[in-house]
Amino acid sequence: MTNLSPLELKAWLDDPTRPRPLLLDVRESWEWDTCHLDGAVHIPMRTIPARWQELDPAMPTVVVCHHGGRSLQVSNFLEHQGFAGVYNLAGGVHQWAQQVDPSMPRY
Repeated sequence: MTNLSPLELKAWLDDPTRPRPLLLDVRESWEWDTCHLDGAVHIPMRTIPARWQELDPAMPTVVVCHHGGRSLQVSNFLEHQGFAGVYNLAGGVHQWAQQVDPSMPRY
C-alpha cells in the first residue's frame, strides 16, 4: 500500500497516458452525499468485508475517506485480500478540497 497525496492523485487523473484508477470512497452515505470525487465508487467501510469481491484486484485502486484513517485500514485489508496496486489518499477529501478543489464542500 502506498500513500498518495491529493496533488499526486490529481496529476495521475490528469495524465492521459496512465490508466485511470478505481476511486473507492469508503465514507458513510451522509459524507458521500456532502461531497465526493467525480467518478468514485461508494462502498462504506463497514460493508467492505462483505463486498470487497465486487472489486477487481488487478485494477489500481485509490481508497478515499475524510482524512485518510479509514481509507488506510481498508487499503491494508484489500492488500491482504491480494490486491496488487492499492493506494491510500493521504489527507482524504478534506485535503483534496484544500489542495485541489477549493469549491468542494467541507465538513
